[in-house]
Amino acid sequence: MQSAQPSGKERFFDDDEIIVSKTNLKGHITYANDVFLKIADFRESDVLGKPHSILRHPDMPRAIFKLLWDTIQDGRELFAYIKNRTKNGDYYWVLAHATPSYDADGNICGFHSNRRVPDRQIVGEKIIPLYRQLRAEEERHANAREGMQASCQLLKDHLQKLGMGYDEYVHTL
Repeated sequence: MQSAQPSGKERFFDDDEIIVSKTNLKGHITYANDVFLKIADFRESDVLGKPHSILRHPDMPRAIFKLLWDTIQDGRELFAYIKNRTKNGDYYWVLAHATPSYDADGNICGFHSNRRVPDRQIVGEKIIPLYRQLRAEEERHANAREGMQASCQLLKDHLQKLGMGYDEYVHTL
C-alpha cells in the first residue's frame, strides 16, 4: 500500500504523545502503536508486514535515511528529524530516536523507533533548509544512486565544517 501524493497539509500530534514502531531486519513493520496509526491514518492491517518506507515523504533526503539505516544496522542509535507522509498525503514532522533491538544472544533482530513532537523553530530554521539542499543535490543527478552519494557527501562536508556528526548536530540545535 502506497501513501497518496503529497497534499501539502501538515498534521500535528500532542507533546505528550509518542509514536512507536518496530521493524524486522528488512525494515518491515512488526508493531505500530495507536498514535502511529492515528497520525498516519493507517489501520494496523495496512502497515504490519509493510516496509516502513510507506511513510517516506518525497521531501526527505535519501541521504538521511541512508545515515539512519547505516547507523542502526551498525548497532548504534540515532536521533533524526524526519518528515513523514500519511496515507492520504498529509505530512507530519517528528524527532525520531531509532535504535537496534537485540535477541537473547545479543544479535540485532530488528529496530525500534520512538518519535516525539519536534521543536518547530529548529525544523523551520535549520532542518528544512538543510534537507532542501540535500534534496536539490540528489535531484541534480540523473542516477538516483549517484544523487544519494552526492547528497551524503554534502551532508558529511556540512557536518565536518561544524566539527560534529549528525547525532551531535541534532542535539546541539
